[in-house]
Amino acid sequence: MFFHGIDFKYLEKEYPFIYPDFSVTSKKPKQLEDRRHLLERFGFEPVHLLESSKTYSMKHCIKECLNFGNVILAYGKLKEPLLQLSEHEIGVTYLDTRRCRYIFTTKEIAKDVRDLGFKQPIIYVKEEPK
Repeated sequence: MFFHGIDFKYLEKEYPFIYPDFSVTSKKPKQLEDRRHLLERFGFEPVHLLESSKTYSMKHCIKECLNFGNVILAYGKLKEPLLQLSEHEIGVTYLDTRRCRYIFTTKEIAKDVRDLGFKQPIIYVKEEPK
């Protein structure tokens, strides 16, 4: 499975499609440097997802994604092209949030997520301190 963590405030603004260019103005210097490197390498900045495997569990992916947001979108399949960004990280040109299979979020945010129009199962997680 593939996992993408995002703060609800950005999910709400970007719904139903997530493009990395949307949040350029709110990126920190290190994120902007990473963006520049990805633009040089691929010609665009991909949306990042973690891919679970035998050596990188779903639980670990979810925990890591909580560092990027309080909503985690889980996908069974992704549209090509898929870019291998690192050993466990995949990049895509954009995400259609309506195609996710599951949503992981805190109980407090679940209603807000559901109100966006999601029909997928919502699984509660405890938000990790950042």
